[in-house]
Amino acid sequence: MSTRSDIIIIGGGLAGLTAGLHLARQGFRVDLFEKHAYPHHKVCGEYISNEVRPYLESLGLPIEGLKPSTISNFLLTTASGHQLESSLPLGGFGLSRYRLDQALAELARTAGLQLHQESVTDIQFRRDQFHVSTQHEEEYESPLVIAAYGKRSGLDKQLLPSPWMAVKAHYQAHFPDDLIALNTFPGGYCGLSQVENKVVNACYLVKTQTFKPYRNPEEFQAAVLAKNPFLKSFFSRATPVFDKPMAISQVSFAAKPTVENHILRCGDTAGLIHPLCGNGMAMAIHSAKLAAEAITEYHQHKNRTQLEDQYTKAWREQFSLRLKAGRVVQQVLQQPGLSSLLLKIAPLIPGLIPKVIRQTHGPLIQPAYVTQYS
Repeated sequence: MSTRSDIIIIGGGLAGLTAGLHLARQGFRVDLFEKHAYPHHKVCGEYISNEVRPYLESLGLPIEGLKPSTISNFLLTTASGHQLESSLPLGGFGLSRYRLDQALAELARTAGLQLHQESVTDIQFRRDQFHVSTQHEEEYESPLVIAAYGKRSGLDKQLLPSPWMAVKAHYQAHFPDDLIALNTFPGGYCGLSQVENKVVNACYLVKTQTFKPYRNPEEFQAAVLAKNPFLKSFFSRATPVFDKPMAISQVSFAAKPTVENHILRCGDTAGLIHPLCGNGMAMAIHSAKLAAEAITEYHQHKNRTQLEDQYTKAWREQFSLRLKAGRVVQQVLQQPGLSSLLLKIAPLIPGLIPKVIRQTHGPLIQPAYVTQYS
């Protein structure tokens, strides 16, 4: 016998938890499936643009109570030793996924979200209803499913080989609490910024072929990351917090469908912006808001085509240009000649770097106006 739900969400990262919290606050029966127990670390840049702060706070998330760092400045460094500083137009805050996801999960449970620690093994769409099977051989039935399982999942039917991998670790080190630094090195780039408790998150993206000759992240760090003087200085005085760095492979930036087989795709499942743009977390949160709002309207009109068209249109309007801008910035920074030219001409053009940053960020989004569904 199936358990009935108003909405099923697959994946309990930022997008899944935010959408679940938003919808649960409106009185919907929401079942969310996440295979990992909270809290847990994830490979992530852990910087959040302030564009989503009013929305998160309107859902009841006590951001200040989580003790984030306040980030207002940006630094770009290259392997040649060039540096360029700029203010961040909106600013943001640094918070580990360990703490943020845990806080969202607790808040969502309080709001009535049904949170299941198990994997989804199959999704079938029959007679205008989804039938979702889990590893524990349970079945759930719902008219709506949100896919928010992140960058890669066995449920993704369009997994394509990707040349990128990502590595993350936390460190104790003296580092400005208001700064996010993007540092290029041969074959990739590394972001540094503080999260809570004055811990520094280091997360880098690298071509798999560049990493392959080295036995582990520590050896790669000493041989390749250290070619950037800023990174060499940082790691020489930093003390690791983790026993060993975390890594994920096959990180794809390929275009993905926003809706597939009537499933709304949210967060990184719908499209991943290059981490160097520092805005993936805000995009995941904003996409959750778009999905929740579209679903709320669906429950008033019961028009699936309208729901899918509305969500697809809203997603494209908000994110398609950002993703394109991210690809352009990534291409520039991965070419030493172009990146050196950028650092030379940027000081001569006031406001150039903030303008580039705005291309990968959005304006403040509106708070949630939650009304009870009946």
